Amino acid sequence: MGHVFNFIRSLFSKKEETTPADVEELRNAFKERYHHFKLLLSANNKALEIMAEMEAALKGTYPFGMTFVRSRLTLVSASVWQITRHLNELAPGKYEVLYDRFKEIHIKINPFIRIKPETPSGAPLVIPMASVTKEMADEVGSKMANIGEIRNRLRLSVADGFVITAEGYRRFISFNELETEIARLIQATPIADVQRRYGLSADLQQLIIRAQIPPDLEAAMNSAYRSLREEGTDVRVAMRSSALGEDVAGTSFAGQYRSELNVSGENILQAYKEIVASKYSLPAMTYRFNRGIRDEDVAMCVGCMRMVEARSGGVAYSRNPVNIRDDAVFINSAWGLPKSVVDGTVVPDLFIVSRDEPVRVLKKQIQSKSSELVCLPGEGLERMTLKGEVCGEASLSDPEAVELARVAIRLETYYGGPQDVEWAVDPVGDVVILQCRTLTQKAPSDAADASSGVENSRAEVLYTGGLSVSPGVAAGKVSIVRKDMDALTFPEDAVLVAEQGLPRWASTLNRAAAVVIQQGSMAGHLANVAREFDVPGLFGVENATGRFHEGQLITVDADGQTIYAGRVEALLRGHETPRHLMKDSPVYNALKGVAQYVTPLNLLDPDSVAFRPKNCETFHDITRFSHEKAVHEMFQFGKSHRFPERSAKQLFCDVPMQWFVLNLDDGFKEEVSGKYVKLDNIVSIPMRALWEGIIATPWGGPPPVDGKGFLSVMFQATTNRALNTGVRSAYANRNYFMISRHYVSLNSRFGFHFSIVEAMVSERVNENYINFQFKGGAADLERRLGRVHFVREILEPHGFRVTVRSDTLIARLENHEADVMKARLKMLGYLIIHTRQLDMVMANPSMVDHYRSKMIKEITALLD
Repeated sequence: MGHVFNFIRSLFSKKEETTPADVEELRNAFKERYHHFKLLLSANNKALEIMAEMEAALKGTYPFGMTFVRSRLTLVSASVWQITRHLNELAPGKYEVLYDRFKEIHIKINPFIRIKPETPSGAPLVIPMASVTKEMADEVGSKMANIGEIRNRLRLSVADGFVITAEGYRRFISFNELETEIARLIQATPIADVQRRYGLSADLQQLIIRAQIPPDLEAAMNSAYRSLREEGTDVRVAMRSSALGEDVAGTSFAGQYRSELNVSGENILQAYKEIVASKYSLPAMTYRFNRGIRDEDVAMCVGCMRMVEARSGGVAYSRNPVNIRDDAVFINSAWGLPKSVVDGTVVPDLFIVSRDEPVRVLKKQIQSKSSELVCLPGEGLERMTLKGEVCGEASLSDPEAVELARVAIRLETYYGGPQDVEWAVDPVGDVVILQCRTLTQKAPSDAADASSGVENSRAEVLYTGGLSVSPGVAAGKVSIVRKDMDALTFPEDAVLVAEQGLPRWASTLNRAAAVVIQQGSMAGHLANVAREFDVPGLFGVENATGRFHEGQLITVDADGQTIYAGRVEALLRGHETPRHLMKDSPVYNALKGVAQYVTPLNLLDPDSVAFRPKNCETFHDITRFSHEKAVHEMFQFGKSHRFPERSAKQLFCDVPMQWFVLNLDDGFKEEVSGKYVKLDNIVSIPMRALWEGIIATPWGGPPPVDGKGFLSVMFQATTNRALNTGVRSAYANRNYFMISRHYVSLNSRFGFHFSIVEAMVSERVNENYINFQFKGGAADLERRLGRVHFVREILEPHGFRVTVRSDTLIARLENHEADVMKARLKMLGYLIIHTRQLDMVMANPSMVDHYRSKMIKEITALLD
């Protein structure tokens, strides 16, 4: 384009009249500018949409993965680069410093998306348990680091064994060149889509199970296993996941990875691959996704320890997990291996033991136990049926319960916080610690106080009883889960009802309002994850899957151990709050780090001396600056080059605001030589439709403002300098149309709020679209939010796809006939005028209802 502008400069350095050829050259130059301007606007809209997505994700109320972070960064970077390039095409050499700012901002972003360096080569592939301590969590995972600490420093009874380290995992992955393929499959799959995630899970697990264990890792594992053998006899082992990040505070991964119990020496290699593959099981992937944990941060270490043939087993909590004020020790116990307790397939005995000396059993709840899980003589497990008196006998003696309580208290004291301890009692009566992790503890809610209210007495009680495994109150429609496909199609905000509290149902908990289980206990993995996710849970509900029917609306009061028909508002009030699952997770922090250089807007006032390229600190700043200057450059073209056919003209009208029109191509009926253009000379189809809405109903002036609304506006106007445009600012009272016959772009600012309308309306239906953006206001955020939701309620019934993020509304309509598009533009013209200053009354429900009714009535009349 440089030659064109050199020609223009030389042309207008002369005093003589231009020739038709000169004018045609100018027309072509302007069309080229118009092309770049339209591309800049398109990239600008895309960038703002992505920024709004990032801001919405930062609320932390819905899950996202690193794929989201990286893809949004890529898209927004590409859009901002395009904006910068097109602005420099509009004004060659004038804004090139923006390229430098773009690169500098990107350099600041890179550390937040870069994968952390791997452990230096030479780290051990296998480490014996005798050498493991808590400081080695990055090498062996938190689970095995805790077990090693308990064995080697606390000297408590722990089975001997070894750990296949994070370096061993990396060696396995790199030897089979799996990194690239795993990353490709994950990047190609929308992880938020549960159905697609299921297929991804199967593909990734098969990829790992078919892989070969590298010779050096195989040799190290076999050597470590042989060291466990006594006098040449085979030793059966328990192989447990110990992924990096597992069992740390707030992210327990309870039951999400695989364990292989009673494994023979000849099968430890295959068992290792199956445990590594469980990193990509559907529950584990869903859990990581919901908790914002990056795939690349999870190296799968595996503990390999002598198998304990348990007489009894279970879980001990050093404090009450559902009542932070209760310091008693809670012990859940069953016959046989503790797996049946943690996977929710049995209802265990419960022993509540005092903390103070003398330590004693305060309360026992002995269940009828019909089966136990035991080791087979060769390999594997079997569930044995129990008969006779043993079914009703306590699976622990009181002295054993007291000993377990002392162990739990000792572990709590050592680690400085409540602990969740998995244990087994071997055939000779010795207590063996199998696992220890931080206990997720919850405070009781205030729902119990509400349960005695008048409204509750009128509610129909469907069930009373059961065990509260996770406190809280929630309402939703029943969704009965019996098989994996039910979990895949589990609806948002439903109440999960199942026969057993199986760990695999945990994949639904980011969508579940509450959990109702027939068989299970507070010691199960599902209960553990429910507490972690703040999902109310009521277990031990008799005939749960038969008592409730699919789609039935119920209220679950886990605190009051009661289930009601319908919604019980007195109980729900104050309890239905968003769950910030992502806050402070690695993925969330990565997005937060990226977003600090993307979404904040520092350049607000185009009249400020600080409104310069060198002051662009974020991508949003570059976007805002470029958009403002692009509009300026388009309007300046006609003035700078004395090109009357393309100069901006002030609209001659009775509306008490300044409206300027720039004819981009064929928006005027005939050429205009003077300063003003009359409406009858404008043939832009979308502008005429917008204008019809703007003038349809005279604005009645600002609404009557209450004292709080007025003070809110005054406070915002005096404390937020970005709102104070000053009476001399042209942007406070000028509104700009850029038009062609089928196109309009309106940038308007009325007082403190901004509107942008861009539309294409022609006979080619597939090209027709309307984009509408609405933001701002002088009132506080609550009132501004009220106004954008008010506008949303008006637009959505008319087919607009509306997104509200903070106080910004983005609406889009496309692919409709011209008449439909014109009608919707009339609506927007009306709303631009009549939503002025409505933010000030949004805290007054009666005023809101009044204006809603008034506007709907006037819009209906306008469209008839």
